[in-house]
Amino acid sequence: MSAHPGGRACVCIRVQTGIRARDRVKRNGSDTAIMSADIENLERAIVSAIRAGVEDQDVAVAFSGGLDSGLVAAVAKDYARSVTLYTSGKDQSYDVVMAQDMSERLGLPWLHIPITKDNIEARLREMISITRTSSPLTLSFELPLFFVCKTVHEKYILGGQGSDELFYGYNKYVGLPDDELVRMRKADLGKLITSTIPHETIVADHFGKKILYPYMDPIVTMQVNAMDLKDLKPLDADSRKMVLRSVARNLGYPFIAEKRKKAAQYGSGTMDLVREVAKDKGMTYPELVDSIYKDIFE
Repeated sequence: MSAHPGGRACVCIRVQTGIRARDRVKRNGSDTAIMSADIENLERAIVSAIRAGVEDQDVAVAFSGGLDSGLVAAVAKDYARSVTLYTSGKDQSYDVVMAQDMSERLGLPWLHIPITKDNIEARLREMISITRTSSPLTLSFELPLFFVCKTVHEKYILGGQGSDELFYGYNKYVGLPDDELVRMRKADLGKLITSTIPHETIVADHFGKKILYPYMDPIVTMQVNAMDLKDLKPLDADSRKMVLRSVARNLGYPFIAEKRKKAAQYGSGTMDLVREVAKDKGMTYPELVDSIYKDIFE
């Protein structure tokens, strides 16, 4: 096992996976056996990655109430000293409503961090100043996590980032030819690693926090990449991230497996709010971002 938990990506660990999935299929010739073994190996890897990051720690979860953050929260509560769920968003936004319901089902403490028309411009300005990020899209979907990092007292923040890329979870992946699907997912993973995670790391470091990324653990990614593409590719919206939903069911959380989620900027209501602020100033949202960026750096 590597050093103390809380690195910029979740620590690398060795996982005993038992009989390899490809070996097992040779014994019984069953596609079901392949899938079952793959799911078991993936389950072990995910649980081990979360455990390595949170064991005996007080942990905050950046919590949307969906599959990705719901599963990491459910596993974390078995190993962390304490787990508190934090959801940033507009009052009565989709994420806030879903997260409160999920927290009750998980039996974990939950806090709502309000994002309002009165505070969102100041936080947007602060994030641009800290990260020098000028992409309106990146800023909009990173605002909820920024509010979490700024608010929580726990040092370690557990998140579900990377799941949509790793498990082919985006709507845009549905129905793509295999070669285009693989190429697009590779590009999205590259953006996550070279842009999103560095942005989040700058924010976390600024507030003295460490973000844990269990879905990006090397053993987890290795297990997923060893799977057959046909078991991962979404045929329709309801079949996205089916292997991760299977892991949730295997661990005894069918209500997590059933959850659907909106993109962060829409589920939290942040996109509506920043557009309102921009409109009040006679601008579009991209124009507002450009105006703030120039005001800070030029």
